[in-house]
Amino acid sequence: MLTRRLVACFDVIAGRVTKAQRFQDNIDVDDAVTLARRLYDEQVDEIVFYDITASAERRPIDLATVRAVAREVFVPFTVGGGIRDVHDMRAVLKAGAEKVSVDSMAVRNPEIIRQGAEAFGRQCVVLSTQVRRVGRRPGIPSGYEVFIDGARRATGLDALDWVRRGEELGCGEIVVNSIDRDGTASGYDLEITAAVAAATNVPVVASGGAGTVDHVADGLTAGGASAAIISSILYSPRLAANLSVRELKERLAARGVPVRPWVTMPTAGAQAPDAPIGRGRSAGD
Repeated sequence: MLTRRLVACFDVIAGRVTKAQRFQDNIDVDDAVTLARRLYDEQVDEIVFYDITASAERRPIDLATVRAVAREVFVPFTVGGGIRDVHDMRAVLKAGAEKVSVDSMAVRNPEIIRQGAEAFGRQCVVLSTQVRRVGRRPGIPSGYEVFIDGARRATGLDALDWVRRGEELGCGEIVVNSIDRDGTASGYDLEITAAVAAATNVPVVASGGAGTVDHVADGLTAGGASAAIISSILYSPRLAANLSVRELKERLAARGVPVRPWVTMPTAGAQAPDAPIGRGRSAGD
């Protein structure tokens, strides 16, 4: 049986991990490098890093922080925010990422998905989608609309139509970010997560709302997700108590969710300053 992945999500501003609610009111949590090292030691399966103000500020992604985090972790590392073209993708991969996440720019220029997949392989391209429940109406048959720019701008795109197009263009993974549930600790939006999983043939990642072990278990079972983004449950200042990754895995396993077991891992901190693209994977360089 395939195991499900637990993915720690870093919403980064100026090298610091923050935690928001519904994409607003970010609270400072910790230095990105320090938190990455801790969660790596706790054996999180993957880390995703979003430079959340890069797109809105129309600036390049913070590659210095990407490099610093990549030195500390030896698990798959996805990076997004401010990715404008294939050159930016290449820079992120050379800085130590294994996958590149595109979101707002993919809506503005869908060809970036195809170009990235052709240049680096579809396994390197993640389509991250901000979705909000707006009700079924003409043009939005699923009842969920795609938003961009940190959930500030509606696009008029139906969420299911958009993820299908993203898969056709070449993305290798889809993250379903629920704006309504983000940071609320009320559980993933299982309806849209399951709908995206049913509508596509690539791994789907549930995101936005996990606050308990049962929420994560539901996302990985009823939601049909291959992976779950977890942040509040690990380190949100808004929750009375946080779990370690090991505790979360043990409790998921007790509920019958197949997760990767605790194993002996390499010592953190030995990553070379400039890893090759894909950290060992050729990407056309």
